[in-house]
This record gives sequence, structure tokens and C-alpha cells, in this order.
Amino acid sequence: MSTPPDPWADLARLTPARIALGRAGASLPTREVLAFAHAHALARDAVTTPLELERTLQAVEGLGLVALPAESAAPDRATYLRRPDLGRRLSDESRRRLAGAGRAPCDLAIVIADGLSSTAVHAHATNLVAALQPAVAEAGWRLGPVVVARQGRVALGDEVGEILGARLVLLLVGERPGLSSPDSLGAYITFTPKVGCTDAERNCVSNIRPEGLGYAAAAFKIAWLAREALRLSLTGVELKDESDAGGRPQIGLGDPRLPK
Repeated sequence: MSTPPDPWADLARLTPARIALGRAGASLPTREVLAFAHAHALARDAVTTPLELERTLQAVEGLGLVALPAESAAPDRATYLRRPDLGRRLSDESRRRLAGAGRAPCDLAIVIADGLSSTAVHAHATNLVAALQPAVAEAGWRLGPVVVARQGRVALGDEVGEILGARLVLLLVGERPGLSSPDSLGAYITFTPKVGCTDAERNCVSNIRPEGLGYAAAAFKIAWLAREALRLSLTGVELKDESDAGGRPQIGLGDPRLPK
């Protein structure tokens, strides 16, 4: 008598989620135990592997862009993981370096930070910047230098953008790794960046990687949000992503331009 087909098998082929794992007695099959251990190791490596700063700077320069190095106030990886606040501010030396770069104010500043997955930055950051270049050229935006920051969190882009005099900052950062996605890149867009901005003032495009949101699709969304941010002079909860619909963005009820 033949074994009936497992109804979960078709679903398992459609998702990286851990379903239809099978069993060996009262436990999991050895292959699944080993696969889980491997995924966990990849996630840990994504968090702890140092950012290859010089390699990333060279990759950015290979796109014909100016690249500048920076570091947060966290002196090492262990401190960075224990003190999120230090990852949100530049080191004194980086602050002086960027302030002394002598750059004119710009429409858009791009910051690449390792965040919680240097793996994501190494794999995807410059590919995404390359995918964005045609939209930047078409819009005629003045692009500031691309700042590559070690031990950086999302809010680090606020200080960088403020120093560079950017109307808009785009921070590309390695997202917290999961057991099926150790290399997910996030993009955070903030209008008039300055120290003290909150997450409510940003728009986010997440899970950027070939297995998630591809480079072309992510670049389209980011460019759409950037155009509308500069047109409306806002980002965050007031700017709704309607890029897929192709319509004008909705304005939140708290927007000061709405009738009282």
C-alpha cells in the first residue's frame, strides 16, 4: 500500500519558513537539526562579522561616486551591540572629517551602515546604489558623497545628513538577521535629517535582497518615495507609499497643510 502524499509538501516548496519538517521518532530528522544549526550560525556571523570598509568604499567609487568613511561613537562591535545609543551618533573624528569635507549642500545623501548584518551590506548595498543611479540622474538631484559607516544604526544617517546639508538622507543598513534571511538590507528615508529625528519621521523599504524585494523593485520604491518627499517636504507617517498604485501619495490627518 503506497504512502499518501504529504499535503504540506507543496506549501514547503513555496516558502523558506520551517514547515513540513518531518520527524524521526519524537524528534526532528537529523537533516533539519543540521539545517537549523547552519541557519543560526549564518545569522550569528551576519551580526558579528566586521564591515569590510575599504572593500565597500572601493565598490562605491567603482560606480563613479565619491565615498567617505565614517564610524559611530561605538569603538568596537561588542560595545556597539550593548550600547545602541552609541551607534546612533558619529565619533568625534568622523564628525570632523565630514564637516571638513567642504561639500556643498545636496538634495540626497546616501549612507551605507553595517547595522546588524554586514553580510547584507557586502552582498547588496552597492548593487542597490547602482540600481538607484538612473533615477537620481533622471531627477537631476544633487548627490552628496556616499558615506560608508562602521558600527552604525539607523539614526546615524540623521547626523550625517545634517552635516552634509542634505535635504534628504537615504540610509542603507543591514537588518536584524532571521533564520531564513541573514542578508536582508533595509533602506530608511528621512527628510531634513538632523539629530533627534524619530522613527515616525522616516519611511522604510525592507527585505531588500534577491529572495525578497529585488534591487530594481526596491530602487523604484525608494526613488518614488524620495521624489514625493522632496515635493511635499516630508517623510514618515505622513507620507504613504503608493508607488505600486502610481497615484499621488495620501497625506496623513496630522499634516499642517490640511484644512483645520
